[in-house]
Amino acid sequence: MKRLSILGSTGSIGVNACDVIRNHPGRFEIKGLAAGRNIELLAVQIEAFRPKVVAVIDEDHARRLQADLRGDCKPSVLWGIEGYREVAALPGTDMVLSAMVGAAGLLPTLAAIEAGKTIALANKETLVMAGELVMEQARSRNVSILPVDSEHSAIFQCLSGQRRKDVRRIILTASGGPFLTLCRREMETVTPERALRHPNWKMGDKITIDSASMMNKGLEVIEAKWLFDMDIERIEVVVHPQSVVHSLVEYNDGSIMAQIGVPDMRIPIGYALSYPERLTAAPGGFLNLIEAGPLEFLSPDFERFPNLRLAFKAARAGGTMPAVLNAANEVAVSAFLAGSIGFLQMPVVIGKVLSEHEKTVSPAIDDILRADDWARRKAAKTIEEIKTCSE
Repeated sequence: MKRLSILGSTGSIGVNACDVIRNHPGRFEIKGLAAGRNIELLAVQIEAFRPKVVAVIDEDHARRLQADLRGDCKPSVLWGIEGYREVAALPGTDMVLSAMVGAAGLLPTLAAIEAGKTIALANKETLVMAGELVMEQARSRNVSILPVDSEHSAIFQCLSGQRRKDVRRIILTASGGPFLTLCRREMETVTPERALRHPNWKMGDKITIDSASMMNKGLEVIEAKWLFDMDIERIEVVVHPQSVVHSLVEYNDGSIMAQIGVPDMRIPIGYALSYPERLTAAPGGFLNLIEAGPLEFLSPDFERFPNLRLAFKAARAGGTMPAVLNAANEVAVSAFLAGSIGFLQMPVVIGKVLSEHEKTVSPAIDDILRADDWARRKAAKTIEEIKTCSE
């Protein structure tokens, strides 16, 4: 039996992971859960999985959770970054599923690596912000990092048993989101409600907006660079609207290996949790190739989706630039969801923040955290300037 802690248990990945675990009794035991503010769902998960320790965003939510707990299951309830780190490093666990949203996942994931836990990584921001440091720490602790994102899980599987020196390039597929065929004029009036309607995947709000703007793919490019030790010039993006081919690896002899399947996050989650085994159930069903119909592959449009261009620019610049990209994007996405800025103003905010950042070339963790804080403040100021000009 594999013993787990789940960071971000009430988010999309966490909920899907709990579903995988629930449907494979005797295979997994949840020892720790960490969530944000959704204490109602967390209380249900506590009752179902009976963890020893849980953590939430702050002391107020911790007290509310304790008051809501019923029955004989009363885990230790922690809060804040120290609570998250304690769940991540919990003694007696074998693996940590890192599925918190955004930069908040970095320090807990580092704590899990420091404690020698195998990492099932869904929090791409950990590698976007501090890929070199995280991978060095993992190597020094002999810690395995198993990808959970469908694209990186696909690449991981396509690389299995192959010599890395034979790889010519990695090809990440992108669905293109709900606005693949819209012109820029139409995109100017996009509402948050419309942007949250992804055609293929069911995901949390932040990642769904990132998919619509293609920032998600840009972040995945940076994640792939560190996860697979691949130069950024050998990572490409193709738009694949059907989301059946999850990513590909091309080899020097012209062979291309692809991993395909139905678009269901429970498949890559289950693979990471059970690696090197494969779980016997196909939660989303098996792919019918005949019914799947023609599969399309298109070049990404960097002009219509400038966030992808900004992500490649930050990746090539390196240093603290990717952390700044991520922080500015998180602030911009929150502002768009709140109705404070338009869809096409998000890349304007991110681009301005990147252009004014003086990067640190070989950053330590404190440098990265300072850059993250600076970028958030700069992005917030830029958003206020945009709002003032539009009034």
